[in-house]
Amino acid sequence: MTWLNAINDQVAGIGAVVVPGTMRDSLHILDTMLNLDAGPKPEMIATDTASYLVTWTPRAPLAGRGGRGGRRAERHGGADQQSEDDGSIKVRLLDERGEPVEVVSGFLRFLAARDCSPNTLMSYAYDLRHLWRFLAGQDLSWDRFGPQHSIALLEYLRSVPSHRPRRRMTLSVVTLDEDRPATKLAASTVNRILAAVSSFYEYAILSGLWDQANPLEKRADPALARVTERHRPFMGRASRQRPIRRAVHIKTVQRVPRPLDDAQLKALLAQLRRVRDRAIVLLMLQGGLRPGEVLGLHLADIAYGRRRVVVRHRDDHPKGARSKSRYERVVDLHEPEALAALSEYVMTARPQDSDSPLVFLIGGRGKRRLEPLGYDGLARMFSRAATRAGIREPWVTAHALRHTHATQMWEGGMRELTLQKRLGHASPESTRIYTRVSDPAVVADYHRALDALGGAGERTAR
Repeated sequence: MTWLNAINDQVAGIGAVVVPGTMRDSLHILDTMLNLDAGPKPEMIATDTASYLVTWTPRAPLAGRGGRGGRRAERHGGADQQSEDDGSIKVRLLDERGEPVEVVSGFLRFLAARDCSPNTLMSYAYDLRHLWRFLAGQDLSWDRFGPQHSIALLEYLRSVPSHRPRRRMTLSVVTLDEDRPATKLAASTVNRILAAVSSFYEYAILSGLWDQANPLEKRADPALARVTERHRPFMGRASRQRPIRRAVHIKTVQRVPRPLDDAQLKALLAQLRRVRDRAIVLLMLQGGLRPGEVLGLHLADIAYGRRRVVVRHRDDHPKGARSKSRYERVVDLHEPEALAALSEYVMTARPQDSDSPLVFLIGGRGKRRLEPLGYDGLARMFSRAATRAGIREPWVTAHALRHTHATQMWEGGMRELTLQKRLGHASPESTRIYTRVSDPAVVADYHRALDALGGAGERTAR
């Protein structure tokens, strides 16, 4: 089923529902299709915002599985994800014939045994897909890949087109993909792929499948002696731990977080139509919670009397939401709006006939009623509210609310260590990025310099 809309607004009828047909309303079309009362549910939605194209590709459930779990993603030369009967997720890499690559399957099972999240497993699978495509083009097998091939791999990755939409409105280097321009993989993405390849060969060495050194060589990092903000071992130079980095990598830009300003926040909050949505946004804005942490909250995690919520690490969310950090923490909510909105939702708007311990559920009278809210639902809600508020930008995402909270706390005088604990960062380097947004010490020195220059200017004028 395909809609191709002209520049002017048209409408397409789906059943008895009329859906706006502009590019920004593709999510409304998706919602309508997902809530059809009959017929197969779409398993994949592909959008092309440049041509205003929305395509629905319905797929039949796998034989013998009754549609439960099932496989998703590419069927040839891609990643394969299955839900097992025990609730676990099985991820494999498929070759061009659709057969699993056994050595990569073993690596992914190893990561699963280490309790890596399903999203992490899928990321590794997709990253190693690039390695396998490179090997196929070079007529190599994985056990013949050596350090001499790492430069060719880097050049290959720098030429691979990226079909994902840009997250930042900046100038981009483009390449030609089937006679069409396409942006190339970002430097951070290429470095992540190289790290995945390195981890794969570390696994091969550990499991006895590879009896040579890691083909992606690592060398001592001399930047530690020049850059003071880099992480140092606890014992400093007396420690035996030496910083290392891969010999093949790309220099990346250390970007500054972009918080929302007061006018954007006011416009966003004014466009939230449900009490549930307002509670979710305020928990991220005033508590600094990640989207996965909000979705994973249980009713027992809310302490109204002490004005706080407890963020716990769980991996049993029916839709895969989980906390990124493994550090459980207590988040105080002394600003009244967040806890008041949360209490109002639980008391008046949350479905009372649900026995789910999760806080945020899907309401209404549709077939998905009482289901836990997932990442997709949260992202759609935020996207629509941002569009209605007129603040829709590639960088304006739900996670930007966490950046906004961290920036506000830092500018308000919260110390770096306490901010790290409040945000649940495992490394101080993750918290330190907010000091680059507004550093009080830099501002104070700047004002002292201006005062000194002003005094010197007055003496010169005399």
